[in-house]
Amino acid sequence: MEYTVKSGSPEKQRIGCVVAAVYASRKLSPSAKILDEVSGGVISNLVRRGEIEGDLGQTLLLHNLENTLCDRVLLVGCGKEKDITTRNFRNINQTMVKRLQASGATEIASYLTEAPVRRRDITWKIGQSIEAIDECLYEFKQLKTDKSSPRRPLRKFIFSVSGRGQLADGEIAVRNSMAISTGIKLSKDLSNLPGNICTPAYLAKQATTLQQQYPKIKTTIIDEDEMEKQGMGALLAVSRGSSEPAKLIVIEYMAGDKDQEPVVLVGKGVTFDSGGISLKPGVGMDEMKYDMCGAASVLGTLSACAELQLPMNIVCLVPTVENMPGSSAIKPGDIVTSMSGKSIEILNTDAEGRLILCDALTYAEKYNPAVVIDVATLTGACIVALGAHPAGLLGNHNPLIHDLLNAGEKSGDRCWELPLWDDYQEELDSNFADMANIGGKGAGTITAACFLSRFTKKYHWAHLDIAGVAWKSGKQKGATGRPVSLLMQYILDRFKAANQPS
Repeated sequence: MEYTVKSGSPEKQRIGCVVAAVYASRKLSPSAKILDEVSGGVISNLVRRGEIEGDLGQTLLLHNLENTLCDRVLLVGCGKEKDITTRNFRNINQTMVKRLQASGATEIASYLTEAPVRRRDITWKIGQSIEAIDECLYEFKQLKTDKSSPRRPLRKFIFSVSGRGQLADGEIAVRNSMAISTGIKLSKDLSNLPGNICTPAYLAKQATTLQQQYPKIKTTIIDEDEMEKQGMGALLAVSRGSSEPAKLIVIEYMAGDKDQEPVVLVGKGVTFDSGGISLKPGVGMDEMKYDMCGAASVLGTLSACAELQLPMNIVCLVPTVENMPGSSAIKPGDIVTSMSGKSIEILNTDAEGRLILCDALTYAEKYNPAVVIDVATLTGACIVALGAHPAGLLGNHNPLIHDLLNAGEKSGDRCWELPLWDDYQEELDSNFADMANIGGKGAGTITAACFLSRFTKKYHWAHLDIAGVAWKSGKQKGATGRPVSLLMQYILDRFKAANQPS
């Protein structure tokens, strides 16, 4: 898809379709008013007749509107003007796309950027529009025999800005959002692949491909022999039951100053999670191919950073394994020793994500990081607590937590903080080892984060539990690409803050 920005009056756009907003109670947006005036009141007459009320989700397609240069005008209902939220704004754009896909138009001039969203500027609206459009158009057809597209697919969107003074900022917004959308697509594509294709070796190969695409990226694949030498007993324990060898993928994007401490992103990469000896129920187990969404999201984030050529230092660590109940698999009651030297009693082999993450978090120390953020489909308890809207957020550094919460609100890819109090740590006590890998029945998301926190004492750290937001179940099941938008907003905000004049 091609995206660009332009200033100009809607009736002068020589294009396949102009899109304008109508608000609830039949109120026309500024662009709709202009189109109505030049056409001799055609739009206002249709509105008075009730053809469109302006309610959220309504559309009305007009052909060959008099005294305009476009072939079509699409009116989109946006609801109450004062009540347009981030979610509503994205839905408005997706409503537009769904209607246009059947219209025959291929090039679109969108004036939906006029829609007011509280405390959001034109660059935000352009960015959200691009992400919403790309989300609506995304399809996973790699493994289908019929890969055909619509006869006349949408191919270009022009976003309206109010004047030439907004063009430069609009173009930056387009560039940033296209990179983010590309990262989201990579994350979705990897997550939607089945476990027989997307293995740890496959993920490692994709990481190596990033090195070939972007000269600032260096990829290193640490194999099981090297993990053994470095004492990564927790990570290796998970892969024992599988014929697929574990990998620790290390991707270094060092485009900043040499003395700049890097942001380290750690993504859980369990390419298929059967639960191991603590076997999961068979119903819905096909969705356990998504247990590498954390890995996919950090790979997507890093690719977006490289695409934008951000002058920052960012490291991506992906511990990746397959969790299977083979004859060599770890058993409940086994005790393993992590890279940190701490011993762990395995009470449940289905709590494997924290085992591979803890060694990666210890490995992160070598970079003397500015911050470390791990991303994982870690606990079903997070789905119970928060549902499918925000990711769970916990950490040991309040400014980092604050920045991630703000980035989530700004990007629309929200997270919600849960308490990481010492009161919960005793749930991990073990009679036989330094700790157990699970706590009691309650607060499963928190006790999982408590476990990880024991390996993050030497740096500022945050944990995103994306179990509820990384994919959708049901008829429309598939990966969402979250939290690439959140992570990119955090990184862009960090870059902006570092380059503010003092």
